[in-house]
Amino acid sequence: MSDLQTQGQPPAGNPATAAAPASTSSRTSRIPLPESTLLRHLLAVLVCAVAAVVLLEITDPFRNSQLATLSYYAIAAGGLTVLTGLNGQISLGHGALMAVGAYTTGLFLSADEPLPLPLIFLAAVVVTSLVGALVGAAASRLHGPYLAGATLALAVGLPGLALKFKETLGGDQGLRVRAPRAPDWFGEAIKAVSGNPASATKWLAYVGAIALLITYFLLANLVRSRIGRTWRAVRDNDVAAELAGIRLGSWRVLAFVVSAACAGLGGAVLAIVVRLAAPSAFTLVLSLALLTAIVLGGLGSLLGALIGSALLVFLPQLTTDLGSAAGLDGTEAAQLAPFVYGVVLVVAMIFAPAGFVGTIRLRWLARRAKRAIARESGR
Repeated sequence: MSDLQTQGQPPAGNPATAAAPASTSSRTSRIPLPESTLLRHLLAVLVCAVAAVVLLEITDPFRNSQLATLSYYAIAAGGLTVLTGLNGQISLGHGALMAVGAYTTGLFLSADEPLPLPLIFLAAVVVTSLVGALVGAAASRLHGPYLAGATLALAVGLPGLALKFKETLGGDQGLRVRAPRAPDWFGEAIKAVSGNPASATKWLAYVGAIALLITYFLLANLVRSRIGRTWRAVRDNDVAAELAGIRLGSWRVLAFVVSAACAGLGGAVLAIVVRLAAPSAFTLVLSLALLTAIVLGGLGSLLGALIGSALLVFLPQLTTDLGSAAGLDGTEAAQLAPFVYGVVLVVAMIFAPAGFVGTIRLRWLARRAKRAIARESGR
């Protein structure tokens, strides 16, 4: 009888065994998530896809248009945060890379019988990646302000090619882009899901959302892979990384290619949403806006890139509406938007120097460390 009791009960003097039921209950109280990173990211994409459908179906056409704008900003910003936040390369030329994707898309869609839209997007990504490889190879040995200056030259000079080749690229007026029509099944699917009509604006918003989800899914897996860890090693200490056998130039070029591919896809989505690819849309202001977005959201964070892009899209319109409600005329209300955005940027740099996502993450880690220390001291 005593042997059975000894086998059925844990020893009284073993605290680790006594604490086992409590730890088991704490594990079972958590939401079960797949152990595989790929499966977790797939689950996140599915949840975000459902949220995107709900958001697009409960908003009006104007908000659909804003969400489509958000998609191409967020795609390009996601690539830039990989380049700058993970690999430590500062680029001021992503607006020009978006121009490459936009003009490539416009040229393919101008054909009498254009290719399917996914193939056109793929072509825009490939062409922009090749340009990114050339720029990355030329700038792979540059650092800090020297790299910023080289990419600044790209941002200033590349859109000017439209003026050189006026017959093909449209010159100052730009290249008119023929937006693809929604397939018949799209209208039937939207009507079955929500009962709402399927407008052209909604179709383009869905195209942008799908492109954004695919891009962030691929980038999230890339960041968590060996490639992402190598990029972080190059960023944190390039001398130690080189001593460990990492070829700095090759990995920097790869980061530039991936970032350029995202910029090309963002430019392709921009082309069909705006229906125009013009030099005035891809000035240095666009490159600076993308860089500001990833700094505000948090360098190296895809969620931060999305939040920063949302501020770029929604904050100016919100400020303009508030200014108009306060009695300002249209011009004064529009001029108020850049001022408010600048104030938000300054305040964020003072109170959230790591960006919104980075600051929240650091404070959460600090709080968890304090709790762990308190538990250890209480034993």
